Amino acid sequence: MPQLDVAPVAPVATSWLARYHAVRAQSQALCAPLLPEDTVVQPMLDVSPPKWHLAHTTWFWETFLLKEYAPGYQLFHPDYAFLFNSYYNSLGSRVNRADRGTLSRPPLADVLAYRAHVDEDLSTLLDERADELPAAFFALLELGLQHEQQHQELLATDIKYILSTSPLAPEYLPATQLPAPAVHAAPPAWLPVPGGIYRIGFQEEGFCFDNELAAHEVLIAPFELQNRLVTNAEYLAFIEAGGYRNFRYWMGEGWDLAQAQGWGAPLYWVQKDGQWHRFTHNGLQPVDGAAPVTHVSFYEADAYANWAGARLPTEAEWETAARHFGATPARGTWLESSRFDPQPLPADADPAQCHQLLGDCWEWTYSAYHAYPGYVRAAGALGEYNGKFMVNQLVLRGGSCATPESHIRVSYRNFFHADKRWQFTGIRLAR
Repeated sequence: MPQLDVAPVAPVATSWLARYHAVRAQSQALCAPLLPEDTVVQPMLDVSPPKWHLAHTTWFWETFLLKEYAPGYQLFHPDYAFLFNSYYNSLGSRVNRADRGTLSRPPLADVLAYRAHVDEDLSTLLDERADELPAAFFALLELGLQHEQQHQELLATDIKYILSTSPLAPEYLPATQLPAPAVHAAPPAWLPVPGGIYRIGFQEEGFCFDNELAAHEVLIAPFELQNRLVTNAEYLAFIEAGGYRNFRYWMGEGWDLAQAQGWGAPLYWVQKDGQWHRFTHNGLQPVDGAAPVTHVSFYEADAYANWAGARLPTEAEWETAARHFGATPARGTWLESSRFDPQPLPADADPAQCHQLLGDCWEWTYSAYHAYPGYVRAAGALGEYNGKFMVNQLVLRGGSCATPESHIRVSYRNFFHADKRWQFTGIRLAR
């Protein structure tokens, strides 16, 4: 197996086991409110059935750790590698991504039994052989934990999309748990960031993905960044001003797509009784004007910025600002809150501080997703984890209300094609 570029970690079996079981339990907890029938649905290519996520993350542990490091390990089922491999060409053929929703078999009960089988064997391996296992094993164990947390975010967003396609607009969680809508958001303010030579990329201790390496210097011209995310009320003003009807704000490709798809508002927005509502994990709810707008594509984010007389930040500007303003996850909204919606910035928030940089919404940047100088793709199957996707996509920064809090870093680079809307994607302006 390849050596991963992570800091060495002491093989303390109890702490590893605790983290492992906590992460694994979180994945199943996310699926607990669902009916078995919900876990098979795949309404579009980008969305995978929840049952598939539960099985794929288990396949990852089995393939990269148990088969390699557990002597005599017996596969749970010989066909599961074909069913639940995602995109690893070096590991053989697999079910077409668009056909994951056809996998009515194995049933959910078998997938849960598969998870229990792998959990038991990995626990035994750590209990009995932790002091014999090499550093490469623990690097893979860390990667597996981070990988499953990525799929937890996908589970949260895929479940929302799946339920939104039902005419019944079902609740994932009871709407009775919702806080009262905010009356007003804090007014936006522009914060200056001095120009200069800055260092971006992973610079801390611990784990990072390979696409965050290598840290390097960038030249940044002086700029200003808005101190909070764009709100629903501000985006509604763009809609009411004809933003979706005026090609002058749009990139040509985005304009053509918006016209062809009939876009007139963010994903999940619908009008009901003359008022805008949006589908949420709590069913259909009135749009909260003070909350950050989300589920917009890069094209919509860029069009809004043009209409507002501003622009989107580059990823280098975003990271420079996040470090300059000392961004921490402490006040963000994360997966662990079970709110599954970005939260309004309180009206009395300090205008001299930069808020919502971590958590609530992934922020589109005006930067292509490509390798940093000095990037080295890992050997073997794990070289397919990030490197082969470095084309025709845009970088997003900051995490969202569906991201596990322990999973985020200032240097974390997410990436999507410009048309994607099903993730919790939002807007921060720069100029």
